[in-house]
Amino acid sequence: MKIYMNGDLVDAADAKVSVFDHGLLYGDGIFEGIRLYKCCVYKLEEHLDRLEKSAKAILLKLPWSLEEIAEAVCQTCRANELVDGYIRLVVTRGVGTLGLSHLSCNDPQLIIIADKITLYPEEFYTNGLKIITSPTRRINPAALAPMVKSLNYLNNILAKADANQAGCLEAIMLNDQGYVAECTGDNIFIRHKDTWFTPPTSAGALRGITRGAVLDLMDELGYKWVESNLTRYDIWTADEMFLTGTAAEVIPVVDVDTRVIGDGKPGEQTHRLLEAFHQQVSTDGRMIR
Repeated sequence: MKIYMNGDLVDAADAKVSVFDHGLLYGDGIFEGIRLYKCCVYKLEEHLDRLEKSAKAILLKLPWSLEEIAEAVCQTCRANELVDGYIRLVVTRGVGTLGLSHLSCNDPQLIIIADKITLYPEEFYTNGLKIITSPTRRINPAALAPMVKSLNYLNNILAKADANQAGCLEAIMLNDQGYVAECTGDNIFIRHKDTWFTPPTSAGALRGITRGAVLDLMDELGYKWVESNLTRYDIWTADEMFLTGTAAEVIPVVDVDTRVIGDGKPGEQTHRLLEAFHQQVSTDGRMIR
């Protein structure tokens, strides 16, 4: 496998960062997870726009243009002879001193990994996920804006550990007010009667690229949706539920905290949205060749 490191494609064994890189020392950096479908980098422009905004929010000056980064992404996919896959685009603050100050770092590192990924086994797209609510709360949006896709994911990792300890693959995270924020790596959608609901970013939810794509598909399919603060009660009593994410795509949820969602089977509208999503992913983006 070839890894893109600051303009060079190197073997995975030779892809290294300094132990003084603040990305390693403090989680000081940003990233994007991007999908490749039939040689199309799905919504690459939207991902890079979010990367640029994340960088600006944390005072990280990108020394590359977005077009240069886009070409590096495509180059990495070609080098690994991928048709379908997952791309992890990472920008670290770079080498600095052992102090916290970002001013000691002046050489950001651009790392691109392109490989295969299967976040959830296929059976869960057919039968649905059983998940829990984690006791680990989501970081307050006033402390760290959820729109920033930073390298510091310890909050999410601890919630994922809660899920794994309970024998589940995913967990809902509540914010400090007790409202639903998101899952450890996915956005949340629930349906009550004829309306879909999803938490706003102000609740602590990432403004997911797949989340946005699904909202657009809902408009096309004529499904009514609103952003709204949600409680655990709202989740437990939902008629239908699914999660969205770059790696997860659109995956149904059939059980939360041992409460059955709907009739305990993936909903019809979820299936329609997943089908519509799959129809657009290989054309909405940039071709690598």
